[in-house]
Amino acid sequence: MRGTGMKEPKILVTTATGKTGSAVVAELLSKGFPVRAMVRSRDARSERLERLGAETVVADVFDPDQLMAAMKGTRRAYFCPVFHPHMLQSAMAFAVAAREERLESIVQMSQWLSSPTHPSLATRQTWLVDNVFAMIPGVAHTIVNPGWFADNYLRLIDFAALLGVFPILTGESMSAPVSNEDIARVVAAVLMNPAGHEGKRYRPTGPRLLSGREIAGILERVLGNRVIPIDMPLWMLYKAAPISGALPFEISGLRHYVQDHKSGAFEVGGGTTDVVQELTGRPAEDFETTARRYAALPFAQKTAGNRLKAAWNFLRMPFHPGFKPERDDRVQEHPVPSVAKLAIESERWQAEHVGQLRPDLRRVMEFETGIHSSVPVSTFSK
Repeated sequence: MRGTGMKEPKILVTTATGKTGSAVVAELLSKGFPVRAMVRSRDARSERLERLGAETVVADVFDPDQLMAAMKGTRRAYFCPVFHPHMLQSAMAFAVAAREERLESIVQMSQWLSSPTHPSLATRQTWLVDNVFAMIPGVAHTIVNPGWFADNYLRLIDFAALLGVFPILTGESMSAPVSNEDIARVVAAVLMNPAGHEGKRYRPTGPRLLSGREIAGILERVLGNRVIPIDMPLWMLYKAAPISGALPFEISGLRHYVQDHKSGAFEVGGGTTDVVQELTGRPAEDFETTARRYAALPFAQKTAGNRLKAAWNFLRMPFHPGFKPERDDRVQEHPVPSVAKLAIESERWQAEHVGQLRPDLRRVMEFETGIHSSVPVSTFSK
């Protein structure tokens, strides 16, 4: 479906300069839909969105009045949560604004791991948002809950390009990494035509399961140099994270997601879906194609300056003070579940997610786990 730019409803995109937000803006604009891009501040990224044709508005994601002002005149919205200990405040403010402004449709970025007892605060909050947004009266609510992002691997492509090594956090476990662009195409497809998507959950994935070592092999082919996979323990992640600009709250959750990955949570039900093909009419992008796009970015170019910077960061990593996630969680006063469970350990998570599998895969998982979904198949994507 292609919009006209005049008759189609204006769509609000939150965190519009983010990795999926900016891709959603570009996809909607390419189809002729008017977009209001909500940004935290004016900068080069917001200027790029304006050049594409978006209307940009600066708003605080935690402020209900600013959210209502940003939402005024729009009919549909993409909500992408921020990585922040008070993300729930942002989501609740958004829900209030959506009710007041009478949005007709919301597509919400969730998580495949979304669970009320997960050790990650971000994941527990996401589960609450899943349920609260579903309660907003008169709003068609659709969840997009990808698994492991290709970006999780490719943000380290400079190590592979410049030093010939590729750190692996997830051991021999596998996932089907999905590109930001494919996620954006799924989100945009629902926003452009919400009919029939209300109450559904869609899990976009890449086309096949890959291990970290297989990804290192793909990067070797893409980059044209030898790439040696090396196992990175969590203590080294804690030291590397601040060097790369990551925030403590990101690592607070990531350390648990690594354990989820190793436990097979991203391989459940075969680990892949046809969601991208079914909703967009195009197959999911393979990892090599995504990797070639990252390899062309400035930070991955084989210049003397980039090599020196990468070598310096790699050499000083073991001596950097790093994050202390347990301490950081206590300082931020994260609430703690009475019994914390990784996704795959939770019967509730398994029961809620079995329903999202194709009927043939669902029967296999029910047989293997003994858990049967009470959720009707019709409420989920195939």
